Amino acid sequence: MGHENVTEFILLGLFSDEDAKVACFVLFSLFYIAILSGNLLILLTIRGSCLSEQPMYFFLSYLSFMDICFTSTVAPKLITDLLAERSTISYNGCLSQMFYAHFFGATEIFILVTMAYDCYAAICRPLHYMVIMSRRVCYVLVTASIIGAFIHSILHVLIIIELPFCGPSQIDHYFCDVFPLLKLACTDTRLVVITIITTTGVLSILTFVALVTSYIIILSTLRTRSSEGRRKAVSTCGSHIAVVFMFFFPLIFTYVPTADSVSNDKVFALFYTMIAPMFNPLIYTLRNTDMKNAMRKVWCRDKLFGGK
Repeated sequence: MGHENVTEFILLGLFSDEDAKVACFVLFSLFYIAILSGNLLILLTIRGSCLSEQPMYFFLSYLSFMDICFTSTVAPKLITDLLAERSTISYNGCLSQMFYAHFFGATEIFILVTMAYDCYAAICRPLHYMVIMSRRVCYVLVTASIIGAFIHSILHVLIIIELPFCGPSQIDHYFCDVFPLLKLACTDTRLVVITIITTTGVLSILTFVALVTSYIIILSTLRTRSSEGRRKAVSTCGSHIAVVFMFFFPLIFTYVPTADSVSNDKVFALFYTMIAPMFNPLIYTLRNTDMKNAMRKVWCRDKLFGGK
């Protein structure tokens, strides 16, 4: 462990322009409020209605929870740092932020994979669906997602812990991520960079290809269905596909090309830390009749009881 000379890092953030910082403070604050309220609305609606008994909504409630946790590891500091003269983060705080960002982000990816599997089982194996996606299986899949994400995150932290940091300590990013930290290490990190790009980058691409392929298979089987069944399935799969594209595209651009494009990485990171989690609730509710009906029942019922 060689971080004795560096006890804290300076986060350079998104901009140096003061006017842009104030404008983004207002904008990102609104984004964060929208993320919290939208995902909490989905989470509480599912938990407060019979939708929680259905595997798709069981996974969606966990996805919403992960969205809240994932954004909360980055957004509050990003927002407060926009008004600070000098943005710093301790060495341990930096490692913690990196761990939790990767942990919640990876859990979200694995849950998106389980949702694709659920979609496949519901449409391609309807007669065996309740056996394939029993409540026990759902809990096993969520637990496996969490364990997989933990292993992924702890490996990234162990890589950084072993690196010597002797200055400079300026991170060209708005949160602690592995590539910006590797640039500050006082040693040759080319092999580590190649390893991370190979593992995380290739894993992201393979997961994305697997998800897209599974949805192509699902949609191709719908040709034999009735128009009503086809419409409902296309609506459900369409929501999943939209979320997958919004989350994976910036992620792949961040981890696949090179570790030198940090300025672009900051822009791409905004998509999967702030923009995708904000649109997820809209994507899953606007086109989903079951969700809209459940919201009316849960929230109108509460209003009625509250008024008595």
